[in-house]
Amino acid sequence: KQHNIIMGTSSNATAWLLLWTANNIGVTLLNKSAFAKVNFKYPYFLSFVHMLCNAIGCKILFSCIQYGCVKNLLGTITRKKITGTDNIWIFLFSIIFSLNIAIGNASLRYVSVNFNQVMRSLVPAVTIVMGICLGKPVSRKRQIAVLPVVIGVAMATFGDMSYTVFGLMITILCVLLAALKVVASGELLTGDLKMHPVDLLSKMAPLAMVQCLILSIILGEFEEIQARWNKDLDPRINWYPMFVVVFSGVCAFSLNISSLMANKLTSPLTLCIAANVKQVLMIVISTIIFNTPISLLNGFGIVVVLAGSAQYSFVSMAEKEGASKKADRFVKDDSDEEKGPLLSNGNGISSSSSGNNMNNSGKKKSVLSSDDEVLESSN
Repeated sequence: KQHNIIMGTSSNATAWLLLWTANNIGVTLLNKSAFAKVNFKYPYFLSFVHMLCNAIGCKILFSCIQYGCVKNLLGTITRKKITGTDNIWIFLFSIIFSLNIAIGNASLRYVSVNFNQVMRSLVPAVTIVMGICLGKPVSRKRQIAVLPVVIGVAMATFGDMSYTVFGLMITILCVLLAALKVVASGELLTGDLKMHPVDLLSKMAPLAMVQCLILSIILGEFEEIQARWNKDLDPRINWYPMFVVVFSGVCAFSLNISSLMANKLTSPLTLCIAANVKQVLMIVISTIIFNTPISLLNGFGIVVVLAGSAQYSFVSMAEKEGASKKADRFVKDDSDEEKGPLLSNGNGISSSSSGNNMNNSGKKKSVLSSDDEVLESSN
């Protein structure tokens, strides 16, 4: 029976990981197709559709949460009541959240997928820099280990390096916002609030939806869409453009949920490797779809990315295991110190001391699990 449970969990983890990878690639390629193939050149309205789909999806999830199948898939989702200054933090994060998506979509309009991936390969390095600025310790080994990943992705995507100055500026802003989102979401998910990811998404999506719509109206996108509606955007005239846009939004919600479940059911090592494999697959598929040739340097770069991701994952996991062993030794030493005096004086305090030891152990475990969650949310 235990074997069947383990096999079932492994199968579920594989299915969610494959869904996460497919959604990740699909959302990027669908967004690029909306700009390049169906001439839907409105990145902020596209982001509004994404957030609308996320808001509706969360509503449906919460209305169905009492059903066993949903609970089995997503686990127990606790909805936190946000009050006081927490509302301000949620609102500020929603701005980062919406800008990250909107600027990311804008980047895909102005530069190629390959160039976008070159720049996005810098996100781990920028995240490390932000972590250092916030006083979070990052080992020298991890700092060095991230370099081959950055270099490898740059080599793998060197084929199409055409871009405009405006496109470059937008993409740099996209990278900074992506790294900032990783740091901020880690704080909300594992800091004082410790919100469930689906609960956080349900609070973010409506705010981000309104913000993206306001941006779309201010920048004239909404007016252009209205002008084109009766010409080529009305589904009754041509179903394909709006199908790509809406399907992209559905995939964006599916990506958020599959990302949550992949984090829950797999290890940071698996996710880290899968993320880099996904990036290489995205480059290969986009090269085929958008007719970008792959040179020998590109092929060698793909190998470097895979090797670099394996090395980075090994360093991360080695540090994590080292921290776990150190915490276990610390708890064991505390236990030995408390047992000595108890054996010598022979009074009836053993249960109280045992309770203190359990509290210490619990504290260590809670700190360790917090670190685990930060690793998973970072990946």
